[in-house]
Amino acid sequence: MSALILAAALAATSQHSMPGMAMPMACTPEHATMGHCKMPAAKPKPKAKPKPKAKPKPKPAAAPRRTRAAKPAVRSSKPAAAPAAPAACTSEHATMGHCTMPAAAPPPAACTPEHAAMGHCAMPAAAAPAPADPACPPEHAAMGHCTPVTRNEVGNAPAPAAFPDLAASTFYGEDAMTAASEALKREHGGMAFDQVMVNLAEVAVRDGRDGYRWDGDAWFGGDINRLVLKSEGEGRFGDRLDEAEVQALWSRAVGPYENVQFGIRQDIGAGTLRTYASAGFEALAPYWFDVEATAFLSDKGELFGRAEAYVDQRLTNWWVLQPRAEVELSAQDVPALRLGSGVTRAEAGLRLRYEWKREVAPYVGVSWERRFGDTARFARADGEGTGGFAFVAGLRAWF
Repeated sequence: MSALILAAALAATSQHSMPGMAMPMACTPEHATMGHCKMPAAKPKPKAKPKPKAKPKPKPAAAPRRTRAAKPAVRSSKPAAAPAAPAACTSEHATMGHCTMPAAAPPPAACTPEHAAMGHCAMPAAAAPAPADPACPPEHAAMGHCTPVTRNEVGNAPAPAAFPDLAASTFYGEDAMTAASEALKREHGGMAFDQVMVNLAEVAVRDGRDGYRWDGDAWFGGDINRLVLKSEGEGRFGDRLDEAEVQALWSRAVGPYENVQFGIRQDIGAGTLRTYASAGFEALAPYWFDVEATAFLSDKGELFGRAEAYVDQRLTNWWVLQPRAEVELSAQDVPALRLGSGVTRAEAGLRLRYEWKREVAPYVGVSWERRFGDTARFARADGEGTGGFAFVAGLRAWF
């Protein structure tokens, strides 16, 4: 019995006295993979204990035999081989020294500016720079998303080109959008129109001097530019045409209700004829007064003027009363035309028309005319009257 106790004590002492073989109490597989510790060698599975045999009959006591206790298996002092590096080594573990990163792979075929800015890949040398963008915030420029436009210092270079009036020109081009804009204007109010207006076409009954008179115009064009033709004149029945004129004018709108007109005027009929340069304006004044004023410069250097105005007072939906006034002036005496300086002639009338159709309206009315100054003196010398009242009847039409 004492021999068994001694053998157990020797075994315990030898286990604790082996130098350099101490292992951590708990070495997990994770730590062993990172190289922090070594896993102990796998122990062989213990063999199944044989079943106890039947005890033999006791023999006579003999001298006790001294046996040697079995020594535990002593581990080799040579360290075990380090385990292989894990198949997947992340950058975090490589930074801590737990594993070794594999050789750097070549950059991907497509390296975006975002990944290149973060160091994940390298942009190819032949890559084109990002296009300049006038609205490029600093954050996007730092990542390579865009390139800001360099602002010129004041006074060093001309200002950058202004943005186009139409936003669509940025995508479709200035020429394409200009053509589309012009087509849109033509189809929505910018197209050409035309009109013929006969303001007066009447017969005037005076004291034995019955006559006729006309005043009208025609125009062709758009809302801004127009070609205008005007004509007016008067004469007596059974006699020659007293005076008449034709004008060809270019009309330009300078406001919602104002047009300026430039052109030429040619006199026709009996007497001395003149050619004039003409300049004037037409306007729709407050309270719906149509106003017109024109200056004429003849080829002889003579200057004349004319102003007229009228307004339509609608009494009912069909009856319209139109007051009308006209004044003619001369800057000098022109005996060849039987005109004196100053106000040469004035006319006022009142006409009432019935618009049974808007385009055609017959009218009746009264007209008063008077010549002044040297013009009246020239008329008396020629045996003509200086003015008076007349009853008028005519037709106003437009189409």
